[in-house]
Amino acid sequence: MVDLSRWPLFSLLAPEELAVIRQACVFGTSANEAIYITHSNEVFVMGLNCSGCLGTGDSLSTIVPKKVDFLRGKKAVSLSYGSGPHVLLATDGELYTWGHNGYSQLGNGSTNQGLSPVLVTANLTNKRVTQVCSGSHHSLALTHDGEVFAWGYNNCGQIGSGSTANQPYPRRVTGFLQGRTAMSISCGQTSSMSVCDNGEVFGWGYNGNGQLGIGNNGNQMTPCRVQALQGVCVQQLVSGYGHCLALSDEGVCYSWGTNTYGQLGTGNKSNQLTPVRVLADKERVVEIAACHSTHTSAAKTQSGQVYMWGQCRGQSLLLPTLTHFSCTDDVFAGFASPPVMWRLVSVDPEDFLTVAEALRKEFDSPETCDLRFSVDGKCIHVHKAVLKIRCEHFRSMFRSQWTEDQQEVIEIGQFSFPVYKSFLQFLYTDTVDLPPEDAIGLLDLATSYCENRLKRLCQQIIKRGITVDNAFTLLSAAIKYDAEVILTWFNPDTMFVKATLRAGQHIVYKSILKMLFGRSAHS
Repeated sequence: MVDLSRWPLFSLLAPEELAVIRQACVFGTSANEAIYITHSNEVFVMGLNCSGCLGTGDSLSTIVPKKVDFLRGKKAVSLSYGSGPHVLLATDGELYTWGHNGYSQLGNGSTNQGLSPVLVTANLTNKRVTQVCSGSHHSLALTHDGEVFAWGYNNCGQIGSGSTANQPYPRRVTGFLQGRTAMSISCGQTSSMSVCDNGEVFGWGYNGNGQLGIGNNGNQMTPCRVQALQGVCVQQLVSGYGHCLALSDEGVCYSWGTNTYGQLGTGNKSNQLTPVRVLADKERVVEIAACHSTHTSAAKTQSGQVYMWGQCRGQSLLLPTLTHFSCTDDVFAGFASPPVMWRLVSVDPEDFLTVAEALRKEFDSPETCDLRFSVDGKCIHVHKAVLKIRCEHFRSMFRSQWTEDQQEVIEIGQFSFPVYKSFLQFLYTDTVDLPPEDAIGLLDLATSYCENRLKRLCQQIIKRGITVDNAFTLLSAAIKYDAEVILTWFNPDTMFVKATLRAGQHIVYKSILKMLFGRSAHS
């Protein structure tokens, strides 16, 4: 989990204020601005407010968080910032921009400073923006369909239009990207990169130090493929001020471009015109990090080790150096100059879930479910795949010959809502949280569905939960069930008590009789 207090701006907030933050980004030429989104999707900003980059409608600085009402309720998907600074924010497919606009990097057709967030629609009608990226004074956007749009400053061809004329509105990047599906984008100060769905990498713009990785140092007005990575399937690519890092699907890290501070991790300060392998003697790399406003690089390995190299607190680390950090974000908080964030950080620990935690979180989720159970007029939202994997009863139910397999809502009449919901929740969590009275009903359900482990859990709940106060309530609940189990009670006076009970009732009777008569029960 990211500790926001590592950044000076957030150290000003009280613990209760930090606790409500879900996403955050520290940016600006001196890391003097910050934006954060709360769990309730309220947007707050604070800081120096250079060029109106806080989006508050004015140029006033604020040390106290100020709410940006215009963005309230917007779910942030991607955020990026330039050197002006200007800010790009993608929210549920829409694109908002504000801040510095001297080169039309806001994409609104003007060069007027943007003091408040503005929705960018030009050439993006019916396009859903999924990722944004900023260079010094140019901007990129990636759509759901895999199209790349660029606008703003274009002195080195970073817009990819084939010329060096500035671009006032989003313009689709074509050339070698035409007909290809992009899956991610990245920006250096005056260069642009894109990774396609087949793992190919393309770059365009400034290339004076080899930051495009194409084998020379000539600028490119249109996308050019990084041939040296042929045969390598790149999954992640990040750009520093003038260098790039790429991560393959096999966990191999590559670097190229400017190396003034050792940010390539090669052990020297020589620029590289083509990709070279980094961390070759280390284990599989799972994440790489860089930011266009810094000369710092970082990587995280499969076992959770975090390395950093390049410009770190003024020092030049020429080789990857092992840190004690648990995430790459901490590297930028403590060692980057300026100490900005290299991405929109997710603070919520639920954003980093194990498989078990993810299943627990998605139980009864209307957003992701593909099936509902209706019990006592109430709905429980579930996922067919999970039920089939976890329960033989459902594996049989969802075969084509069962009518339930074609239904979106299945009515349940033989069990109560608390009982059936607890059963379904057990399939997601392996746990049961019910009072003994309801556990009897769940025990009957577990018997009907042949869920032996669930039966044992219910038995434990009943045994542990019987008290003098609820003994006869449990007895009444047990009488409602049909499965036959013979219970015989014997005491020293040769008195026998015999009853025919439903499955699980012998547990209730045995415990009640033992409590009431202080004898041993046998069944």
